[in-house]
Amino acid sequence: MIISGKDLSVRMKAEMAEEVKQLSEKYGRAPHLVVVLVGDDPASVSYVTGKSKASEALGIRNTTIRKDVSISEEELLGVIDDLNNDPGVDGILIQLPLPKHINSDRVIAAVRQDKDVDGFHPLNVADLQLKRPCTLPCTPMGVMLMLKEAGIDIQGKRAVVVGRSNIVGLPVAKLLLDANATVTIAHSRTKDLASVTREAEILVVAIGRPKFITADMVSEGAVVMDVGVNRDPVTGKLCGDVDFDAVAPKASVITPVPGGLGPMTITCLMRNTIDLFRRHQGE
Repeated sequence: MIISGKDLSVRMKAEMAEEVKQLSEKYGRAPHLVVVLVGDDPASVSYVTGKSKASEALGIRNTTIRKDVSISEEELLGVIDDLNNDPGVDGILIQLPLPKHINSDRVIAAVRQDKDVDGFHPLNVADLQLKRPCTLPCTPMGVMLMLKEAGIDIQGKRAVVVGRSNIVGLPVAKLLLDANATVTIAHSRTKDLASVTREAEILVVAIGRPKFITADMVSEGAVVMDVGVNRDPVTGKLCGDVDFDAVAPKASVITPVPGGLGPMTITCLMRNTIDLFRRHQGE
């Protein structure tokens, strides 16, 4: 089964658009997402444009604050402070990466926890580890929703996560663990990585290397979730961290790139924005 993030995303967006309409009528305003973009990195501009279009389609108010790449860290923190104190702002997203002269960790920590739409704030990370209610990072949330969509019973399964980033690898491993999977976190320095990945009944790949996972690294019938978005060095086309054509015949479920987890990441961002709005209204 090739599981499309596009299809699930379309269904979720239709439901959320109706929800936003009802919330706007009830409270007199729509949820408001503010995106802060520093510089003009092409990939970042593309991501921000996608978030703006998704917001517009759902009736979510979207504001993009663009700042020159030369902005100082203190100036950027001042922008965040203003947004933190604005009761009309529900979600704040700092588009990463930031310029090298800015401490990203400090900037992310400056966003108020209850406006952290990305789920990156240290207190949201802590709450996830402690199984407390929190804003989940968007891509890991998308992985879990797509596993549910595919009808995968996670409980008791052997899951392997390839990648250990704070944005995807570590949080998705925790979510799988909370769903009662037995989880192994592997990475680029894991010895005999193929022997580890072949043990996976559920394989989540977020290592950032094009077509890194090959057919010999996957067991028959595995569920393969490909988080990677890369450029194929040969064709120049978008591809994942998994060699899709080689691995798909062995997998029972697999996500394509593009059209897999990418659409779900933005959809989950919209979900988080609505949930933060509801929280601010005392729901």
